[in-house]
Amino acid sequence: MCLEVAEEGKGGMPHEPTIFVAPNGARRTRADHPALPVTIPEIVETAKTCFAAGAAGIHAHVRDEEGAHVLDGGLYRELIEELALQVPEMAVQITTEAVGRYSPAEQRAVVRAVEPKMVSVALGEMFEDDNLQEVSRFYYECREQGTEVQHIVYSAEEFSKLTKLMMLGTLPGRDKSVLFVLGRYVQDQLSTPAMLEPFLEVLGVLRLAESWKFMTCAFGQQETACLVASACAGGDCRVGFENNLLHQDGSMAEDNASRVRALASALKSAGLVLKPV
Repeated sequence: MCLEVAEEGKGGMPHEPTIFVAPNGARRTRADHPALPVTIPEIVETAKTCFAAGAAGIHAHVRDEEGAHVLDGGLYRELIEELALQVPEMAVQITTEAVGRYSPAEQRAVVRAVEPKMVSVALGEMFEDDNLQEVSRFYYECREQGTEVQHIVYSAEEFSKLTKLMMLGTLPGRDKSVLFVLGRYVQDQLSTPAMLEPFLEVLGVLRLAESWKFMTCAFGQQETACLVASACAGGDCRVGFENNLLHQDGSMAEDNASRVRALASALKSAGLVLKPV
């Protein structure tokens, strides 16, 4: 059970966490796991099974014909259209992840080409070219076109920087949605629930908990424990092969849906109920 299930919203209702699945990411291939979805039909089929298992949304990456991560507006639009047809109730979030291949300008261009409902953007990547005017313009454009931005941060310090940029008006304050990444995309990264604490301290010190929506992702076989900790603190959860291939006992997951089911079961055991779709 959660020692203290966070209460938020009107009437102090218990937090109902949401699960997003990140089924492939930018780095892994079928050499890492044969069930990793690469093509659009495979991603759509994975989305369907994960939705049935309890995932309310998908964090989507697309790949080219060689299986490499790409920021391709046409492929993203095709994927979004197929998902809308086959699993219409599932939320779709695209990504601008650079993976060392794309400039901030190219990252902004794909969002402008797709105009998605949701996008995740790494704060550090977007500021790499130090073009503050263009960066600010991009975020305000997203606000105007109705694209919800989830800000990806890798440390409490980076989260603090994000809040300051909003206070200064450099970034709009509407999309107070953030992804806490517990660790880094490095080989054998092992996240622990304790890694969440610095992020939560920033929320508490700045008294932002009520106005911010946060989600957490984690690496390695303690992924489930990390995400349960996030939900118990009032956050949402991102699970899947982008970050982790293992169940909590160290065994290899059969597929993404099995990770969603394992997380949903762990949340239930902790006394939490998933937010209805």
